[in-house]
Amino acid sequence: MPGPRMIMTPELGARPGLYRLLAWLSPNFPIGAFSYSHGLEAAAAAGAVCDAASFQGWIATLVAQGSGRIDADILAEAYRAAHDGDFAALDAVNRSGLAYRATAELALEAAQQGEAFLNTCRAAWPEPFIEAWAAPHPGPLPASGERKNRAQVSQRVPSPRLRGEGQGEGPYPNGAAPEGGICHSAVFGAVAARAGIALDDALMGYLGAFAANLVSAALRLGIIGQTDGQRILAALEPVVADAASAALARGAADFGAATFAADLASMAHETQYARLFRS
Repeated sequence: MPGPRMIMTPELGARPGLYRLLAWLSPNFPIGAFSYSHGLEAAAAAGAVCDAASFQGWIATLVAQGSGRIDADILAEAYRAAHDGDFAALDAVNRSGLAYRATAELALEAAQQGEAFLNTCRAAWPEPFIEAWAAPHPGPLPASGERKNRAQVSQRVPSPRLRGEGQGEGPYPNGAAPEGGICHSAVFGAVAARAGIALDDALMGYLGAFAANLVSAALRLGIIGQTDGQRILAALEPVVADAASAALARGAADFGAATFAADLASMAHETQYARLFRS
């Protein structure tokens, strides 16, 4: 006798944002996250992270007080800017997300994943505001009230605004255009807002994927086994939830991170003789 069939109700079918969130956080989404260890490889080589207990403490601190905290704040601000249709605010938070990286490798990790994420979303899930933000434009952007409807864009050339070119063009104070590059957490927050995904879901998903990617790196480095990896992810569930909640409540004056051991490990990784990962 056949089992019960799951029927897609109108309520589920009207929530495309949930489907997109799952797709964007999948390890199969082509941003190259598997090639980064976020300094973990150097920490393992130095013996600072050597077993499941030390790894769990390392990753929990990164989520709550390190790059996870920075990314959560950047994601939330980018989400609000995109929700409001504010190009200038989104550019500003994107610049902050690129600037607040302790090492060259961490900056590269944020920027290369961000560019790959943006390009893939534009190819598979084009959206007018994101297209207008990312696409090239020959002259000033439309006036503030018209920006949200600007959909005549090209998908072939990276934006001069996002490459840091075209100084003096557009609606920026004192003619200052953004620095080049795309911050992963910033563009993730922006596309999540435009897809109608709730901010708390976007934060939980992003931080959970950040933790899962580090678990994957630890598996390949031989620090932990597969079952320990799942135990650690289970133990990190309240850590990720608390970090997401804190980002929702935190004010701009509390922006920042303090994980000096991870920063030093990332610096050491830049000159490590033999390595598997790019960071």
